[in-house]
Amino acid sequence: MTTVAGIEIPSTSPTFLSGVAFHVFVGLCAVIAGIAAMLSKKAPGRHPTFGTIYYWSLSAVALSATTLAVVRWTEDYHLLALGVLAFTMATLGRTARRRRWDHWARFHVVGMSLSYILLLTAFYVDNGKSLPIWSDLPSITYWLLPSLVGIPLIVYVLRWHPVVRQRPEVDR
Repeated sequence: MTTVAGIEIPSTSPTFLSGVAFHVFVGLCAVIAGIAAMLSKKAPGRHPTFGTIYYWSLSAVALSATTLAVVRWTEDYHLLALGVLAFTMATLGRTARRRRWDHWARFHVVGMSLSYILLLTAFYVDNGKSLPIWSDLPSITYWLLPSLVGIPLIVYVLRWHPVVRQRPEVDR
């Protein structure tokens, strides 16, 4: 067992710890880029740049989560499921925007937002027991709280954001 910043890592293997370090690094990149994309103006420039960083960081998180889960399958299989779902939702959101599906903005908002919620859920499910304040909460909270906060925000954006409320472009 190795402890880093109060979080227990169930291995002393340098290879496994390197994999965890990479996973944490790309996870932090995804969290930061995701929040930057959410808070940026929805126009060319910052939003798509941060969104692209988020997407590729999340891809690396999903890949590293897959590798780590395979090594510790019985303990971490649920993290693989969360990683695959997060990547799938982000791919849906990104594809809707890039291919300009009908109502693409709705698919984009829902896909990217759910991917972020799933990213945070995986983090809290895996680390909540080691975090201040979170460690005092029941473990079901780690699974539910990101959705309880995020889904009302998604609904708000779907109802009120001007990009989402625009009528779809019609080919003439």
